[in-house]
Amino acid sequence: MKSTQASGRKIDLLVVADQVALAQEAAKLVVATAEEGVTRHGRFTVAMAGGSTPKRLYSLLAAEPYCARLPWRETHLFWGDERAVPPEHPDSNFGMARATLLSRVPMLADQIHRMQAERKDLDAAASEYEAKIARTLAAQPPDEPPAFDLILLGLGTDGHTASLFPYTRALRETKRWVASNYIPELKANRLTLTPPILNRAAMILFLVSGVEKAAVLQAVLEGSPDPERLPAQLIRPVAGRLVWLVDQAAASRLGEKIP
Repeated sequence: MKSTQASGRKIDLLVVADQVALAQEAAKLVVATAEEGVTRHGRFTVAMAGGSTPKRLYSLLAAEPYCARLPWRETHLFWGDERAVPPEHPDSNFGMARATLLSRVPMLADQIHRMQAERKDLDAAASEYEAKIARTLAAQPPDEPPAFDLILLGLGTDGHTASLFPYTRALRETKRWVASNYIPELKANRLTLTPPILNRAAMILFLVSGVEKAAVLQAVLEGSPDPERLPAQLIRPVAGRLVWLVDQAAASRLGEKIP
């Protein structure tokens, strides 16, 4: 892993061979961060991500040797974003995590905090999720946001992360920790964590794989700051660690001249 400057901020960049190696390195980082969290304050709080790359990670975490090392009974799972679908829907981020991880590990229902994005009133769902974060992480809105031990994030080919899509309302949120966000290109609503709470995390771990992500990864890390167009550039931890874990295909354009 090497440290580098990206859009004026220091990040840790780890490039691995392929998607298999990426999932393995991510599993190691999750275990280490969980152990640190329990040592520091007796629990591990993490915001989960959707997508194919996290899916591989969750399958690893549910198996040995990682499963035995994780402090499941001290862990609280949240989500960074969710589509406006019920948990049984194939597009549900929670549903994917339940199938690959939650159904296979010793966690109680009150440790698993899903976003209820299928509700008609998404603003109310966002407020209630914010209150749940506050109760679990011992903070009270509108005070300074609490710090998750770990937030997992992906990167879309359009530069979005969580459900912070280009030129959408949630990018400009400065107080709310959770917001409903309408994405015109998808004609869809989402719930998402917002930059104020994302940037409070002790560690933010981006997982990026595939050659189709090469151009946008280069733009985010090496291009000029333009967070309205590239929302992933909004992720700038206040005091935590920012790690980009990417495979060689995704990293293939780093260091080249930007078109």
